[in-house]
Amino acid sequence: MLYLIALGSNQRHQHFGLPRDILAAALQRLDGLGLNIAETSGTIISRPVGPSQRSYANAVAIIESTKYPPAILDMFKQTEAQFGRRRGQAWSRRVLDLDIILWSEGVFTSDAPPLTIPHPHMRERSFVLGPAAEIAGDWRDPVTGWTIAQLDARNRRPKKRPEKAPKPLDHETKRH
Repeated sequence: MLYLIALGSNQRHQHFGLPRDILAAALQRLDGLGLNIAETSGTIISRPVGPSQRSYANAVAIIESTKYPPAILDMFKQTEAQFGRRRGQAWSRRVLDLDIILWSEGVFTSDAPPLTIPHPHMRERSFVLGPAAEIAGDWRDPVTGWTIAQLDARNRRPKKRPEKAPKPLDHETKRH
């Protein structure tokens, strides 16, 4: 089975170094756990989502494994912990973040552990779609049917600003 995974880091690590180096070390660690790293994208720098102020290093990879999604997720959580990730505040800075984006077998959901494939936010995240289009542009989102390349192109289009509602006239806001 093939998995498209996302990697991110925005915090230096005392042993592994800068975020870009952390992503490379994480891929080596996953390879050492028996996951075959079939292909990796280049690393990009992106702005943070949420309260973190530090930019992220992001990349994606295609991994090959006979393990099912919950086992892969468990390996990811253990790896994140080994790199120093602490659970807690969502969207905060982190040494390592690993996410399953797509799975060659289609849609997957479970409550224990909580896991949804495709990743629920992948369609709006350019820091995932851009690198993913580089190595997996023809992969299809099983929910929309669109390829990663199509999702990336849609995501890059300038967003239309919603028209503002006209301000009420003075006489409409005065109380009688």
